Amino acid sequence: MDKENMKFIDPHVHMTSRTTDDYENMAAAGVVAIIEPSFWLGQPRTQVGSFQDYFSSLVGWEPFRASQFGIKHYCTIGLNSKEANNESLAEEVMELLPLYLHKENVVGVGEIGYDDQTPAEDKYFRQQLELAKELNLLVQVHTPHRDKKAGTIKSMEVCLEHGLDPSMVIIDHNNEETVQDVLDRGFWAAFTIYPKTKMGNERMVEVVRKFGSERIIVDSSADWGVSDPLAVPKTASLMLRRGISQEDVHLTCYQNALAAYGSTGVMKESDWSGGEGIDQRQLFNDNSVLRGQEPRVDADQIS
Repeated sequence: MDKENMKFIDPHVHMTSRTTDDYENMAAAGVVAIIEPSFWLGQPRTQVGSFQDYFSSLVGWEPFRASQFGIKHYCTIGLNSKEANNESLAEEVMELLPLYLHKENVVGVGEIGYDDQTPAEDKYFRQQLELAKELNLLVQVHTPHRDKKAGTIKSMEVCLEHGLDPSMVIIDHNNEETVQDVLDRGFWAAFTIYPKTKMGNERMVEVVRKFGSERIIVDSSADWGVSDPLAVPKTASLMLRRGISQEDVHLTCYQNALAAYGSTGVMKESDWSGGEGIDQRQLFNDNSVLRGQEPRVDADQIS
């Protein structure tokens, strides 16, 4: 494994909120695959049609946009915890979910869980866990930003109560306070790396140094706020500089994400390692990512 040519997976990044520059920079930094979880768009959605259009973009436009820069795009589909509190709308969204969970780039149900840990959040979290069980899908859990330790433990206890295999559940937004509990229970422990808040990459280095690399995953959770879509390769680089082994970096920034999200067979390394090039002459519903530029067409795409 060549340090200069390391490849990365960002298994939690909200590219709907990002620009084509971000895709270009991620590809240049070695990111070969991403997972985009369904999430809150910054203000409440008021009707089920807005969810339908959003989910459609995650299985249609966004995978196309990523492909135009050589990145393989997957997603998780779910009713996020924040919007679960609008119960009349949540009921409509729950009816919508099965229509999208069968789409070809969907690797799981997510991100779901708790925000303020309300009864409504608990109700729809549990319903979506049952849906994941029924469809044999992974679960991507959003742990609350407030009262995190208790909320993280509660999230895992509910998953176990519903009979989910911990190997099929990724617990995200961890920190130093929660990681041991997650690992002890056999779940995957994912960490979202932010420039200013939550987990920074300096802290992530020390987490890997203390806890090792087994079942630990690094992601960016980059979205419409202050965040960094290059958080995974930047954290990998810092880990190497701070003496973390290359194997541990490979596991936390690539292989563990592939093992976790690839366990159902939807996400496969062959999806991006086959050498298929980029053809920016392609269109999606007659639309292109280009604005007058000469399209990039790799040699194996020329016909």
